Amino acid sequence: MLKPNCPVILLRNIDPSQGLCNGTRLICRQFKPIVIDAEIAVGHYRGKRVFLPRIPFLPLQNEKQPFPFKRTQFPIRLSFAMTINKAQGQTLDYVGIYAQPVFSHGQLYVALSRAKTANSVKVLIRPTSIDDSNDTCTKNIVYRELLVLVN
Repeated sequence: MLKPNCPVILLRNIDPSQGLCNGTRLICRQFKPIVIDAEIAVGHYRGKRVFLPRIPFLPLQNEKQPFPFKRTQFPIRLSFAMTINKAQGQTLDYVGIYAQPVFSHGQLYVALSRAKTANSVKVLIRPTSIDDSNDTCTKNIVYRELLVLVN
């Protein structure tokens, strides 16, 4: 359930010239039947009030769906957390990273470099197994075979 003052992230480009792009973080202020009154939380348009309408979504047609259908919904989702890929290109005041050993090449760097200062980054590393006593490091995956092919 969405509640007033909850943080959300925009899932579609609605009006890029007014700061409403995919990935924009917003704070919900009021809820109406067909629009959400929200405030842009970060960036050049910080503090600007916007109205987000319900948008029709049409899924791709395939053989498994015997008839076409249309779904109308708000193009947002709660954003208490975001993926590393979604955070790329953003600068944040505080960053908390849950480091699992499924990182691909470069993701650890991207995750650590989102904060303004090193003091505002916190990392949680869990051991991969019960026998693994080293709980203070994680792997930064580098595929050396690919680097050799590039050279």
